[in-house]
Amino acid sequence: MHKLLVSLLLSLPAVALATEGIDYSQGVLFINEDWYGHQNSTVNYLLPDDPDGDYWHYRVIQKENPGMELGCTNQYGAIWHGRLYLIAKQEKDPGADITGGRITVADAKTMKIIKQLELIDPSGKQCDGRAFCGVSESKGYVSSSNGVWILNLNTLEIEGQVEGSENPNVGSDNDKPNTDPTSSLYFGQTGTMIAAEGKVFAVHQQYGLLEIDPETDRVSQVLDMSIIDTAGASSPAGIGSTLVRSKDGNLWYSVAKNVQGTGATLPYLIRLDPLTLEREVIPIEGEDIFPPSNSWYAWTPDPFCASQVTNRLYWCGGPNSWFTNYRVYRFDIDSRRLEKILDFSEEEGDWHIYGCSLGIHPTTDELYASMFHKFVDPTYVTRRFDADGNMIKEYPMISNYWFPSLPVFPQFSNEESSVADIEADSRRISIVNLQGRRVYSGMLSGSDGESYPPLSPGIYIITIGDTSKKVIIK
Repeated sequence: MHKLLVSLLLSLPAVALATEGIDYSQGVLFINEDWYGHQNSTVNYLLPDDPDGDYWHYRVIQKENPGMELGCTNQYGAIWHGRLYLIAKQEKDPGADITGGRITVADAKTMKIIKQLELIDPSGKQCDGRAFCGVSESKGYVSSSNGVWILNLNTLEIEGQVEGSENPNVGSDNDKPNTDPTSSLYFGQTGTMIAAEGKVFAVHQQYGLLEIDPETDRVSQVLDMSIIDTAGASSPAGIGSTLVRSKDGNLWYSVAKNVQGTGATLPYLIRLDPLTLEREVIPIEGEDIFPPSNSWYAWTPDPFCASQVTNRLYWCGGPNSWFTNYRVYRFDIDSRRLEKILDFSEEEGDWHIYGCSLGIHPTTDELYASMFHKFVDPTYVTRRFDADGNMIKEYPMISNYWFPSLPVFPQFSNEESSVADIEADSRRISIVNLQGRRVYSGMLSGSDGESYPPLSPGIYIITIGDTSKKVIIK
């Protein structure tokens, strides 16, 4: 009896260590706005295939960092070189006791906080956080209500602002409270960013799409929204707040009805070749078919994502962009087929997706969505679907006003989109005819030499990596 008791006691520390040492790189992280006016933002961790059914680990930042919390209304998270970069609008919720940060950097496996920054603009002027993009091992960009800022990833300090990305509305009213609808917080913002083909692209609410040179940290070109014909409209078209990259390497963004952030949309998608900057406007047509919703009005990323397994895009949309995320659409880029794969208005319970909380797993190609009933109901559930919209599993959550932002998939790092990823970019091939139309884009398949697809007779510009040459096909 005594020997058994001693054996059990000796085993307790090992069990405790095994329980505490969670590896957060195995499941899915959900970034939550959480309950504004009451508490700071949170991160929940889902192990979707846990054999014991222990699926949820709640508030993991607070759990792994006692006495520390995120900032207020954290809308974005991204993993870059083993770290999780979390971007909040403000450093502290009005109802919270603990001050967090507009920028929080944590170890992606342990969730231990490495550093927090209360300010994005070092001058102290009002500048609310939006998103993060890794540029190289030593540099990242942080978008905000006032432009894009340069984050030194070695010192984790802000080193300045990307020239040309500023909010043109910032002036003497810059320090108006975020509850004032006339402030510059929600006019002229920058949204999400993607590094591609040696450049960084950022959506700007007022200007359109910014092309940034990461060597000089300057906006090198602005692709405005005049590509959308709004003849007769009272204002020009705007850009959606989220940019995605499809499996074929192209960038995609949606179209807002105006630049005022009303949430209204226009029925188009825009495809951009990040190498040639060729753009294509694709109409969104069909009965009960809607474009991606956008939310500059109280900034969140849009519920818009791209598969890394198939050449497809997914998004939420509806007749009213304001919280009507009952439908999920799938767009096959190669066939140009657009279809509705989910419609929660057809089931009982008044479930729909909250805000931007729709994401697609980069290796399993499964969709994850955070579902809720309405704002005054703290009942939430996360659903997991296959790529065709068939539900795989449902994960009920404890009662709380989570207001989820977006899922982050730790198994996949956006490092492969890095400006510094020379090897991948050096094997990308693009073929353009003399009329400027791209006829082929892809990756070189051979281990050596050059391999082209069959081409009609003519003259072409072939670009491989950073090298271009003229080729005559007879």
